[in-house]
Parts: sequence; C-alpha cells; structure tokens
Amino acid sequence: MTTLLVVNCNTTRAMTEAIAAVAAGAASPGTTVVGLTPSWGPASAEGYFESYATALAVLDAVLAHRDPYDAVIMAGYGEHGREGLRQAIDVPVVDITEASAFLACLVAHRFGVVTTVATAVPGIEDSLRTAGVLGRCAGVAAADVAVLDIGDVAETARALESAGARLVAAGADALVLGCAGFAGLDVELERRLGVPVLDSVTSAVRLAESLVALGKTTSTAGPYRRPDPAKAWVGRRPGA
Repeated sequence: MTTLLVVNCNTTRAMTEAIAAVAAGAASPGTTVVGLTPSWGPASAEGYFESYATALAVLDAVLAHRDPYDAVIMAGYGEHGREGLRQAIDVPVVDITEASAFLACLVAHRFGVVTTVATAVPGIEDSLRTAGVLGRCAGVAAADVAVLDIGDVAETARALESAGARLVAAGADALVLGCAGFAGLDVELERRLGVPVLDSVTSAVRLAESLVALGKTTSTAGPYRRPDPAKAWVGRRPGA
C-alpha cells in the first residue's frame, strides 16, 4: 500500500478535492491519495508574492501532517518551495512542474506550457530553469484564466486551446497543463490540437509511485541534507 500526500498550494478546499480526485483516478491499485490544504495563505497563487507565501504555507502543512505517507506531490505549478521541502522530509517530493516537463521531454523535442495568467509566467520559467529543462521549452503562454475561474470548463478549454495553438505555432510539439486546476482537460486539448498534452497532476502521481516502488528518496549527500534540528528559532518553526 502506497500513500501519496497531494498538497494544494492554495487554501481553496474545493480545488484540493478536485486535484485529489484526478490524482486518485491516475493512481495504481493499492495507492491511496490524501489531499492536503494549507491552513493559511491566499485563495489562489498567481505571482511571486503569493507564491513565496504559499511555499511556507505548504511546508508548514506537510510538516504538521502526522499521518504516515510515502511521497509528497506539490500540486502548485511553478510554485516555490520544493527544494526546502526536499530538505525537510525523508520521502520523495515530486513537484508537478518538474514531473510534467520531464515526461514531456520523453515524448517531444520541445514542449510548451499553457498556464493561467501572465503574472504566473516568470515563476514557471524560473522553476523550469532550476529543473534544467527550460532549454526544451518553446514557451509559456497565459490563457488569461484566473485560477478561481477555472470551474467554467467549456470557457477554460477554449482559452487553453487558443494559448496552446500559439505554442504549437512557436515550435512546441507537446504541451503541458501549467496549473493543477486544469487537471482532466488534457484529453480534450490533445484532441483539439493534435499533439501530446501532459496533465501535471497525473504525471506527478506516476513518477511518485515509481520512486516509491524503486525504494528511492531524496539524496542527503548534498544541499538536501537535513537542517540542524538543534538550531535556535525565533517564533514558531514550520510544522510545530
């Protein structure tokens, strides 16, 4: 039995439930998906300020979670904090940004990312650069769909199609859905545009399961070695 902790980066519980449902649908038999919502932070994260805040909120939520789990999926596309979480816990941490980009590189020469709004684009580019795959990215295009407006599926699909078409014209031969809230729209977008479309949540689920099955977790031989538990803190330590 494998338990995956899927952490929404924002505090909208309905989105956490939707993301967890998609993750559970992609999981193998015997895998349990647990959705986790931070106890504080913005309703949605669409830029640097909110992203830095959600990074700490996610870290706080995971470290405060007492039930056992085998891997964590960070379900915030382009969100900050994955390196800090990898340093803090003893199980694999799979970021949906990296996971979907890595898989896109296996099926295409260059991929494009369709995301929510323009203020999210620089953070996604930073995340892809840190992951070492920005050079394989043909571009990141905003569909001008706010995170909290994703519930209108038909309108969201049309906006994603338009943004995706621009990326294909720019040289992308595969696309990645650059928001966990877009989960489940990959099949329709693939039908419309005729290129592989990677859902970031399902990509992360499959890679997290693979790491657990292989018995691999984050190396502590380098910068991810555990922080000093005896170091003094002023105020509350995350997770305490």
